Amino acid sequence: MRTELVTTLKRQATKLLAELHESKEPILITEHGQPSAYLLDVSDYEFMISRMQVLEGIAKGEQAIRDGRTLSSDAARQKMKKWLK
Repeated sequence: MRTELVTTLKRQATKLLAELHESKEPILITEHGQPSAYLLDVSDYEFMISRMQVLEGIAKGEQAIRDGRTLSSDAARQKMKKWLK
């Protein structure tokens, strides 16, 4: 992963963005020698967000199973009958 100073971002934002779109490699922006932000391509960011939403849904389902908050298929069908018309 590439690392750039925040001052480089301020001075060469257009160049950095062009390189980011071409390489698709995230850029770590540092401020005072410390990590401050990541610069990501929009499509990569949106893909990452959608993947996290899927993983969060799976985690919630697994927690529901551990908590015993499950229904049989017949009970679920009965409960959802109003939406399945």
